[in-house]
Amino acid sequence: MQTNAIHSSYVAIGDSFTEGMSDLLTDGSYRGWADLLAARLAALHRVAAGDGGVPAAFRYANLAVRGKLIGQIVDEQSHAAAAMGADLVTLVGGLNDVLRPRCDMGVVCARLEEAVERLAPTCRHLVLMRSPARRGPLLERGRPRMEALFGHIDRLAERHGAVVVDLFSAEVLGDARMWAEDRLHLNAEGHRRVAEAVWQALGHPAESDWTELLPPPVRPGWPARRGADLRFARQHLMPWIGRRLTGRSSGDGRPPKRAELSPYEL
Repeated sequence: MQTNAIHSSYVAIGDSFTEGMSDLLTDGSYRGWADLLAARLAALHRVAAGDGGVPAAFRYANLAVRGKLIGQIVDEQSHAAAAMGADLVTLVGGLNDVLRPRCDMGVVCARLEEAVERLAPTCRHLVLMRSPARRGPLLERGRPRMEALFGHIDRLAERHGAVVVDLFSAEVLGDARMWAEDRLHLNAEGHRRVAEAVWQALGHPAESDWTELLPPPVRPGWPARRGADLRFARQHLMPWIGRRLTGRSSGDGRPPKRAELSPYEL
């Protein structure tokens, strides 16, 4: 990959991770690592545009929608992303599939491969990821499938010249303090570190050490832990189970976060 490349356009596709949950802003919307990365790329582009070397406007689209499975990402997002012809595309998906009780890994890998084959020829840089995971029982139950998915991602990247950002191996991103109360999505600090990881993978100088560990945790007492577990079950786990039982998704009827490849205002 070209070091410190200047990108004029960026398209992000995926699920809630790329949409930005749960990096909550004061207006109730979500920001997330893709928005943070777009802001950095736009600022870098502005400097280059001032020198007359690149198109005047940096453009950004984020087609991600929470709750999407890999088949939905491929069918609903990859065609539009390929048609946009952006310099940079990030594709993250499949984790919602592998964490479900029933999952056909052959189908998941085939659909992911379909998306990569569609996107890779249309952009200068395609970025794939080994997604982060919060340490705990859910991770251990899903680890074999996750590792199979990540192995497939590595092979696809090698075949198509894509970049893989390995977030799964970063110990700090497994730390519970990097995750929101729902225990499924990164918090603001987690998203900031992912943006830094992708920034560095694109060849830009490090602004911080995104793998730096947090200080040793202070374990809360049993009442606090019990209260947190009860809030998690009431506010997040039970609604999630309800959606699974009724075949619904948190993204049903929700439009893409940023559907058009349009100028990004800093």
